Amino acid sequence: MTEGPDQTSRARLFHNAISAFIHERREAKLKGSEANQATADKYAYATWLADAARRVTQIQAVTHVLKAIHPDARGSNLHRVPQSLPSHSEIGTHVLGNDYVDDVVGNAAALDVYKFLKLEVEGRRLLDWLQDDDSDLLSALDSDPKVAHEWATSFKGLIRSSGKPTSHGLAKQVYWSVSGEPADDTGFHLLQPLFPSSLVHAVHTDINKARFGENNKAARLAKRNNQPHIGVYRDYRNLVVRKLGGTKPQNISQLNSERGGVNYLLASMPPQWQQGQLKHFLFISSVLERLRRFEDVNELILALCALLESAPKPTSATRLRRERIEQAFAQALAAFGLINREQLEPGWTRHPDCRLPLCEQLWLDPLRAELPWREDHLEEDQAFAAAIESGDWPSQVAHRFGNWLNAILQQRGLPVGDAEHAHWARQAMIDADYLLPRPSASLNDEKDIAHG
Repeated sequence: MTEGPDQTSRARLFHNAISAFIHERREAKLKGSEANQATADKYAYATWLADAARRVTQIQAVTHVLKAIHPDARGSNLHRVPQSLPSHSEIGTHVLGNDYVDDVVGNAAALDVYKFLKLEVEGRRLLDWLQDDDSDLLSALDSDPKVAHEWATSFKGLIRSSGKPTSHGLAKQVYWSVSGEPADDTGFHLLQPLFPSSLVHAVHTDINKARFGENNKAARLAKRNNQPHIGVYRDYRNLVVRKLGGTKPQNISQLNSERGGVNYLLASMPPQWQQGQLKHFLFISSVLERLRRFEDVNELILALCALLESAPKPTSATRLRRERIEQAFAQALAAFGLINREQLEPGWTRHPDCRLPLCEQLWLDPLRAELPWREDHLEEDQAFAAAIESGDWPSQVAHRFGNWLNAILQQRGLPVGDAEHAHWARQAMIDADYLLPRPSASLNDEKDIAHG
């Protein structure tokens, strides 16, 4: 078919896009081989479209794929628009909303038809325009309205129901108790889990952006060159790759083929907190060097910098924002202390490579004061216990925290000084003092008797 004189400029836009796609397919088919007129004729505009409209029945757009459960299963696949699914707090296909990709199953030899329907014009797929019965696209398909509508109907059949859903002997099935009585054989529903291909593809895309994206590359380069880096580094630890389809991943589905058969499995295990490892606190002059990497402390710092750099008006809304950040800082500092006190064995600050100031040792290792005193370090252990009893360490830790935070803000060019330092310290000291587990007086009395 050639462009008709009655076509609108928009119809010609569709026509040109379709012609370019067919021409590209033709050139790829004939490349490296002797010119074959019979083969070339198959790629005439109308001939190829008619053949594609016939072959589209061999494939189906889906969101849930059965063959990913077992490659020889012959039951139903499903197409469910995420917005039509019930909303749950758990992660599922429903969370994708409008941002999802259809998968395609069926005869792999007909997948070129799906690539054709994915062709974008004016930011939308041809399939989307067909579903809207776009008159310009219909005009571009064929000058005969009857032929154009027949082809359009066939192409729109890519998204279709397979009739009554059917299962298969190779599909996994689960008996789910709905009556709450395990002995009641009639109180079960038989469920068949299906592989959520659209969701899996979205997760795969997100993980790959984290692993191989420019932001993470820049962060890794900065780390390798021992340079500072402002930004978020994302990592998925202990990933497992499950390959589907072997050497022919397209036999499972189109999206599986695009992933090369790769399907990520996330680690299902509790997190292993690294902050509590003793080696992280040795050979350093302050644990505050580690605080910035704790939970969301770095995000709090960036939020505080952004607030102060914006020079906001002294309103109640500004004060509320600042107070929320300050409270979060105090809670993070308290949590940092609490977690490390619980995870590290009492007495770890006795390690010869511990170079922390005494106030930080008292903060993170207070139960050391309850350990038996060492004969060869008797004065040191007695001084540690006396320092715990004096109760001066919270203000000293808070003072160091204020200095630490002020130094970070000053690096950003913010004019902070003694007043801000005192404010940060006052906020930090409250929770630090509250969460301190104090040693018992009776035990110290026994030590005084034993060594007095």
